[in-house]
Amino acid sequence: MERPRRTIDCGDFVLRGWRGQSDFAPAFRLIEESLDHLRPWEPWAACHSEETTRDFLAKSESKWASGDVYNYAIAKEAALIGMCQTYRGAEPRGRRMGYWLHPAATGQGIATRVTAAMITEMFTLPDVEYLEIAHDLANTSSAAIPRRLGFTEVLREQATPPAAPCRSGIEVVRRLNRGRVPSGPAPY
Repeated sequence: MERPRRTIDCGDFVLRGWRGQSDFAPAFRLIEESLDHLRPWEPWAACHSEETTRDFLAKSESKWASGDVYNYAIAKEAALIGMCQTYRGAEPRGRRMGYWLHPAATGQGIATRVTAAMITEMFTLPDVEYLEIAHDLANTSSAAIPRRLGFTEVLREQATPPAAPCRSGIEVVRRLNRGRVPSGPAPY
């Protein structure tokens, strides 16, 4: 099974695979500084702790090796500014994508460029036919990115608990098929 590159250079920032427990301090700090920004939308943020961060980092390498999840840190000038990932979807040839940024890094087009870079990288893998991004109906910021990049809405469904405080409970799934060039800014 082919794997994506561990490092994707996007010019003024880089996506890089997690480096196990050596990334603990910067990863924990990134999440801590982003909690107020994440809690309204991300159920996992309510359970954030040193233990959950260590567990996430411990599992990242085995999940990468199995092809289940490709987790990346987003770094700018050696400082972590966010995280992104792609993981196996419900169907064998599809993958879901997710992303979030430190509040100081939002509003600069970085999330769109990160997503575009991930699209380009994932479509180099022969077993990926489509990518999906799921977001809560009320999360207009997250919804703007797949729309900007040419994803098409394919499903609206009741989200499964646990829900975060600002979530509407309706999950919107948007899809981009292989062969469609993402619209929007170049990733790098």
